[in-house]
Amino acid sequence: MLRTLEDLCKCTIGATDGPIGRVRDLYLDDEAWVVRYLVIDTDGWLTNKKVLISPISVGEPNWAEQELHVSISREQVRNSPDVDTEKPVTRQHELEYSSYYGYPIYWGSAGLWGYGLYPSLMQPAYERPESQQATPELAPNVQTPPDESPVTDADGDAHLRSSRAMTGYHIHATDGDIGHVCGMLIDDKTWAVRYLIVNTSNWWVGHKMLVAPPWIKAVSWENQSISVDLTRQAVMDAPVYNPAETLAHDSEARLYQHYGRDGYWAQSDKRKTGKSRI
Repeated sequence: MLRTLEDLCKCTIGATDGPIGRVRDLYLDDEAWVVRYLVIDTDGWLTNKKVLISPISVGEPNWAEQELHVSISREQVRNSPDVDTEKPVTRQHELEYSSYYGYPIYWGSAGLWGYGLYPSLMQPAYERPESQQATPELAPNVQTPPDESPVTDADGDAHLRSSRAMTGYHIHATDGDIGHVCGMLIDDKTWAVRYLIVNTSNWWVGHKMLVAPPWIKAVSWENQSISVDLTRQAVMDAPVYNPAETLAHDSEARLYQHYGRDGYWAQSDKRKTGKSRI
């Protein structure tokens, strides 16, 4: 199911032996458009410290109570490798983090989670049933201008972006501006960013539209702008997003049909049968 960025940032995190804190931000992979870490404010339990929680550890959420339960203990969190959430997270930090918790690395293949289908199936010692050993979903291919690649250092590529910082980015169609990012819709199984929610009020008053990452041509982190492979007229003619309603699969299908694109759910079908479906 799809959850809004706002929904996720209202959640509390419960360890196996007690509360950890609250979600304050999400770190997004700027290449695969998937949530790699939840940034947790420990509410004074760990003095002046924010910690990172991987979706790999997240179990079945309790959305009614706005709770995410994780398969790690408070003591594990307390002793986890220090990560300065005010600075870019490097690949070396991620290696230390994954090693500490015993998680497999997610990079090194084209899938959203490496060779894993869902992050929850990547927990240590988890044996996937044969029926769940499907081909992993491929990550979208979004370009970053060469001179604006994420800053690198001796520790590796800092490729994670704050979801809060991305809110407000301007969206450019092929023939002009269409609005700014005002939210996101995130898949609570794969943790993929399925859509950016775009407020078109500076161009088309009173509407919110959805833009999927595969439709993004390029992102300029320096200029805080995102270019999409859509025209303004196509956006204006597309189904309008109503944040008061849950986005049903039929609505997603109509949106993709409008733009003449295959849905993200069609990837595995196409690889299995050679055919795509809407």
